[in-house]
Amino acid sequence: MNIMDFNVKKLAADAGTFLSRAVQFTEEKLGQAEKTELDAHLENLLSKAECTKLWTEKVMKQTEVLLQPNPNARMEEFVYEKLDRKAPSRVNNPELLGQHMIDAGNEFGPGTAYGNALIKCGETQKRIGAADRELIQTAAINFLTPLRNFIEGDYKTITRERKLLQNKRLDLDAAKTRLRKAKVAEARAASEQEVRIAQSEFDRQAEITRLLLEGISSTHAHHLRCLNDFVEAQMTYYAQCYQYMLDLQKQLGSFPSTFLANNNQSTTTCVPSSSNTTTAASSVSVTASLSSLSNVAAPSSFGELKSSSGSRKARVLYDYDAANSTELSLLADEVITVYSIPGMDSDWLMGERGNQKGKVPITYLELLN
Repeated sequence: MNIMDFNVKKLAADAGTFLSRAVQFTEEKLGQAEKTELDAHLENLLSKAECTKLWTEKVMKQTEVLLQPNPNARMEEFVYEKLDRKAPSRVNNPELLGQHMIDAGNEFGPGTAYGNALIKCGETQKRIGAADRELIQTAAINFLTPLRNFIEGDYKTITRERKLLQNKRLDLDAAKTRLRKAKVAEARAASEQEVRIAQSEFDRQAEITRLLLEGISSTHAHHLRCLNDFVEAQMTYYAQCYQYMLDLQKQLGSFPSTFLANNNQSTTTCVPSSSNTTTAASSVSVTASLSSLSNVAAPSSFGELKSSSGSRKARVLYDYDAANSTELSLLADEVITVYSIPGMDSDWLMGERGNQKGKVPITYLELLN
């Protein structure tokens, strides 16, 4: 019975406190009651904390979008994180593209120029995918996790203490209002005692809140170190990707000189399996291949042509769309006339086709004798 009486009294006191705060808050909004203002330093700290929370959330969310553009995948990772379970590993886009390229290259034939190029590109894409996976993992640990810990930990504590400070201020101002309204000496004495207690509790809570808010500067310093880690992870990732693509470019650079021979090989492999037909077709193919190879100039012929004032015939290896009016569009397998003019870039020649002429890239050409 005594315990029940205590609980009833406590509930009644809590209800009275809540009602007093509600009345004070309403009267402040209506301009009918005075409000104790926080000191300027504390207001500045509160503003800094709110600003930090706002921009930390924005940076964190946009970083997540950068690392994982697929919103469904992000939602799945969020659910697994809340369930404290590890999300299943999934193939990322570069790895998927790489596998398709490798499968296509094997289908077309690793011995063909196109098939070989697809396989090499696919292997490079898979390496980029692995680097992408490593970047996501490193960024999540060293950058996103500290930001999320601040939002879900430190700032929640600040918010809770700030709410307590608001309640203590309402209690203080409500006590001051009752003191102003007290007419009897005994009532005034009780109200003065209530104001002193409320002022003490408000000052104590203000100090606790101030100490927490001053820790925001340390939070900024910590986030700066995390930002440096993120930048370093990005730098490593982009350096790896650049090196992978540089190596791939060097590997693909040798393809123009072998393109025609590889095409002849692929034509031979597509001939029907009849023994007589195969023998005849192989003879024709070998003869055509040898004839073509005898007409193809060595790579050094480009240098000889650029140093001379003459012109040569050249076979076009790939289609090329002119980027501007100074260039000449090309069609694969056509033969054009090429020559050099003084001051021209080393990677270009002048090409002529009938009445049309313009600059053409030498990597798209094979000189003929």
